[in-house]
Amino acid sequence: MIPFGAAIMARDMTAMAGLLHPDATFTSPAVFRPYQGRAAVLRVLTAATQTIEDFAYTGEAHGPGMDVLRFRGRVGKYQLEGVDIVTTAEDGLITDVTVMVRPLRGLEALVGGMQQALAWLPES
Repeated sequence: MIPFGAAIMARDMTAMAGLLHPDATFTSPAVFRPYQGRAAVLRVLTAATQTIEDFAYTGEAHGPGMDVLRFRGRVGKYQLEGVDIVTTAEDGLITDVTVMVRPLRGLEALVGGMQQALAWLPES
């Protein structure tokens, strides 16, 4: 598993901070605009690890400068599945994390849970 996936599974945001480019972005269908900057991406990834239960990676694919990790999990009674698309620069630092989630009910539950988690996390 790539270091991003290992850090997510371990909920190790210190390790994640070392993987992210200072200008990294986080994009998903749940947000209008991407989160920008290492601190903002760490905050949203922390909220995700606190929101998604029974999280597990179920597959992965790798290419030059891009890795795709397929996952499944649950938010409350709603099952979800999705992919983390991780883009890296030549120096190996992560420049973008794009997360796609389905089905719609799972995405809606995730958005609600993330809003609650983000309300409790301090902004950096």
